[in-house]
Amino acid sequence: MNNAFLLKLHRWTSLVFALPLLAIIVTGLILSVEPMLQGRGLPAGTLDAARLTGLIERYNPQGHARGVAINASGQQMRLLGVNAPPIDLATGEAAAASDPTGDLLLWARRTHERLLGYEWLVIASTIAMTVLMTIGVLMGLPRLRNSLAGWHKGAAWFTLPLLLLSPLTALCMAFGLTFSSGPPPARITIKLTDAVQQIAQSHDVSHLAMIANRGGRMMARIYEDGELRAYTFAPDGVAPLPRNWPRLLHEGNWSTWLSGTLNVVTSVVLLGLLITGVWLWTRRKLRRRPQRPATQPA
Repeated sequence: MNNAFLLKLHRWTSLVFALPLLAIIVTGLILSVEPMLQGRGLPAGTLDAARLTGLIERYNPQGHARGVAINASGQQMRLLGVNAPPIDLATGEAAAASDPTGDLLLWARRTHERLLGYEWLVIASTIAMTVLMTIGVLMGLPRLRNSLAGWHKGAAWFTLPLLLLSPLTALCMAFGLTFSSGPPPARITIKLTDAVQQIAQSHDVSHLAMIANRGGRMMARIYEDGELRAYTFAPDGVAPLPRNWPRLLHEGNWSTWLSGTLNVVTSVVLLGLLITGVWLWTRRKLRRRPQRPATQPA
């Protein structure tokens, strides 16, 4: 295939999707550190099942909350689906101040998943990112030179497996591909406080990330040995859900520090490629072209 055509397609695809890709990559970089912050869990003695259920009953007396989310780095919890303030886990009272880190992570996740409120824009941009990488591969191995273009090509090729994994796993998540085996456990209806008591029988709730209703199933996500595992509630107790490998790989929740670090590296390289790619095109366009000499009249 003509490399000149591929290069032009590569450049214009980058330019058309530059702004949405910039937002997705930057928010992805922010979210890359979340497993490292949250995976450590709460300090010992901060939370147990009795205290957690007591807080839920106190701030959700009507029982309308559809879940609870715990921010270990800020030591706060939020009740989902009700108008309740963030709760300071150290005091048990409504948080006197906002948690900047938690707010930043929440904003980044919402933006990353629904750019400008449009999920289709995120999917289209992710497909565009995959197309850009595919075009780069089709153009063949580059000549590595100590120049901006040389570093651009070298960074892309040396980190290609990590770069490809990011949009491919995102597309799997968008289209519901989990690559898990076996049918999920049966769904049951369970109160939020009962779910807390049930999960506490076999797990340390100080490492709990959330309990919430997802797709009609009450499920819990809890950090275990550096991995964010998902559980559901069955008639005979807590049952592990099959691993959703695209989600684990994309979010970096399979080995907090290692996977989080790899996601940070991937995001930094993607950001560098986007910026240098746009700059190379801009510099090329701004470069003065030699003027043709005026034609002398005969």
